[in-house]
Amino acid sequence: MYNRRSFLARLRTFAVVAGATTMIPRVLKADEFSTEEGQLHKLTILHTNDVHSRIEPFPMDGGKNQGRGGIAKRAALINKIRNQEEQVLLLDAGDMFQGTPYFNYFGGEIEMKLMTKMGYDAATIGNHDFDGGIDGLHKQFSEHADFPLINCNYDFSDTIMNGHTIPYQVFQKGPIRVGVLGVGVELEGLVPSIMYKKTRYIHPLEPANKYATILKQELQCDYVICLSHLGYSYDKKMCDLVLAKQSKNIDLIIGGHTHTFLDKPTIIKNSQQKEILVTQVGWAGMILGRLDIYFERNFKDKCIQCNNSKVY
Repeated sequence: MYNRRSFLARLRTFAVVAGATTMIPRVLKADEFSTEEGQLHKLTILHTNDVHSRIEPFPMDGGKNQGRGGIAKRAALINKIRNQEEQVLLLDAGDMFQGTPYFNYFGGEIEMKLMTKMGYDAATIGNHDFDGGIDGLHKQFSEHADFPLINCNYDFSDTIMNGHTIPYQVFQKGPIRVGVLGVGVELEGLVPSIMYKKTRYIHPLEPANKYATILKQELQCDYVICLSHLGYSYDKKMCDLVLAKQSKNIDLIIGGHTHTFLDKPTIIKNSQQKEILVTQVGWAGMILGRLDIYFERNFKDKCIQCNNSKVY
């Protein structure tokens, strides 16, 4: 375990297009980061959000997204990265369901089975994941998913989903201990109440900070990730940027809901004036987000960010 940690965060965002990979390369090399005081350890975080049942690529109909996305190409890219890297964490920030006839016909079964096949480590819940009703969410997740649904601000005590979500999960990736928590958007006014029934929404700030502190201080996690389906930015309601500013002990927010395409993470100072990252990769599985985090023992806290440029 690291008493003092530092990390170099680099972002590689992969846009899956027909027969090619568009990427944002980092501009710093690992060997440019001093390793005099210890061995460098690498964690690769892959992430998606708002895939919306996009099982196949967009049709070749002349639309701006034609040929983009699709499970097969994303799975191949994930497998390629796993063959190249030792410690990989694959996460989703919600809205796995709704958007193509696959969901209308199968109700989410295909999505759960394919995410399990791709080896997702965890996901959080989006508002559209209630589009088959909370009973549909329970059925598809309990019967077909082999990964945890992480959420700490939905109270499912009086619903069929009680006991089927967890507020956080700890992942041991080699010597690196990673904590993941999840938060969701307010459902009232966004989702018909008959779909989520007696699910109770809790403002996410307090539980997010509570479990982030547990993960960082009590469970000694080296890195804490919040999977968020709050939305990237709003003027007058809770969102990722507001959560980031008011947060404690969160290192990275992986967001969803607003379908925001970010070329690189946004850097925000939290309530303790520490820099954290906020990222999101659009929608429909067209982008596979990637961040490589380097950890080093016995080195003063330091974060080096990369300035990235697109290469087509």
